Amino acid sequence: MARTLTVSRVRVRHGSEPEYLAAVRELARLAEGRGWHLWVFRRPDDAGSFLEFSESRSREAHRAIAERPDDERGLEERIRAVAEYEPGAWELWEEVR
Repeated sequence: MARTLTVSRVRVRHGSEPEYLAAVRELARLAEGRGWHLWVFRRPDDAGSFLEFSESRSREAHRAIAERPDDERGLEERIRAVAEYEPGAWELWEEVR
């Protein structure tokens, strides 16, 4: 199975960055313990603009496809309450070996 990646552009509502980052940090912590990864990058010249990189061991296990546990779903809801994903945010990319 090939590792799978999404690269998602995210726009966080003005004043909501602390809530977004807290939820993403918590989700990333859970992810590490469950065999997948989440990294976040900020665009320094555009307040509220972020990139999320989500990587899993396989397509079936990816954040965008697999059924998530309740704690992860709750964090995803917190993120979506303060941020919007651009169209195509959940386009899957597979590792080439």
